[in-house]
Amino acid sequence: MVETQLATVVAVLDWLGLVVFAVSGALVASRKQMDIVGFVMLGTVTGIGGGTLRDILLGKLPVFWVKQPAVLAVCIATSAVAFFLAHIPQSRLRVLLWLDAVGLALYAVTGAETALAVGAPALVAVTMGVITATFGGIIRDLLGGEESIILRPEIYVTAALLGAVVFVAAVGAGVSVAVASIAGFASAFALRGLALAKHLTLPRYKARPGRTHEEI
Repeated sequence: MVETQLATVVAVLDWLGLVVFAVSGALVASRKQMDIVGFVMLGTVTGIGGGTLRDILLGKLPVFWVKQPAVLAVCIATSAVAFFLAHIPQSRLRVLLWLDAVGLALYAVTGAETALAVGAPALVAVTMGVITATFGGIIRDLLGGEESIILRPEIYVTAALLGAVVFVAAVGAGVSVAVASIAGFASAFALRGLALAKHLTLPRYKARPGRTHEEI
């Protein structure tokens, strides 16, 4: 019963996250006024990038989209549709940020769950959740000529970390996978959403003058 529940919840979250991240990649392509090939490329790498690195690090080969080509088909189809509909949102940047927040929260949970499913310890599972949630967006920004999200003073990786920690901690405490997934998603999305709405950032490093010869 628990295994069936786990498989169902993770499958739904995986597919939803895939579509959301593919759309976010396609919207970057729309801002750069790319052709449909550019849309498909950015949408696909955003959708599968984090999961690909996760599977490689966990030794789950071949990676998930090689075993399940439907993943690529969904990314391609989603990106192609976005090519024709990306003009609808009045502010594509704002839509992109909120879609990315949804994908971030979803993949933080599914990445951590995938690691737990292969017997990885809690710390590794949390790390895999962060990698799954953020790496696709990093590739998207790199290929799209955008400043990488991890280099901006935004609460992004921290939100993924929170979602993965909450999920792993809840599962470890014996909470059902469905409830743990909801809690992990909600915490990650709430933190990222609050950061977007209130323009919250983490404290930044400020350079300090070195000591003079007299002080040394």
